[in-house]
Amino acid sequence: MVTSALRIGVLALQGDVREHAAILTSLGAEAVLVRRPEQLDGLDGLVLPGGESSVIDKLSRIFGIREPLRALIADGLPVYGTCAGLILLADELEGAIDGQLTLGGLDVTVARNAFGGQVESFETDLLIDGIEGEVAATFIRAPLITRVGAQARAIAALPDGGVVAVEQGNLLGTSFHPEMNGETRLHERLLERVRRRRGASLV
Repeated sequence: MVTSALRIGVLALQGDVREHAAILTSLGAEAVLVRRPEQLDGLDGLVLPGGESSVIDKLSRIFGIREPLRALIADGLPVYGTCAGLILLADELEGAIDGQLTLGGLDVTVARNAFGGQVESFETDLLIDGIEGEVAATFIRAPLITRVGAQARAIAALPDGGVVAVEQGNLLGTSFHPEMNGETRLHERLLERVRRRRGASLV
């Protein structure tokens, strides 16, 4: 199947939207910036970018896109969330501000800003299940996955055992930003899920 046929949305309410769109485009996908519910129509997959999770949550409600997003996630749309995007996908959240909601879908608990503020940002190389070689990862005010439920699977951890990447069905979440390093293999993993789902729908 030709990769250029894949329409992948990038939630463009706030955060590092352009970096994800650039990687998707480099992989031959059509990157669609999504701010309103009607822009979700016809998408094959979706990226939830890093940024400020509480701001993205508030804006998703203001723009009326929160419930359509939840419905698509529940329906099996392939979604990849990085940093704040991981927070949005988590079923449970530690350190949420008053009234903060997640979209849910991943059977995990995530702690916001678990590594501290901006000055505690760092880069490292990680081994990720299913990916050959090391993956360059940038952590910026990053969350940490503190519980991995029975439905989810940890696929990467720091040397101290802290889980920083999980997958569950068509959902993929990382605490870090691969897009900041030009790392494409996690986005490729999203596109693989999209192709499998498309193939299943044609059977």
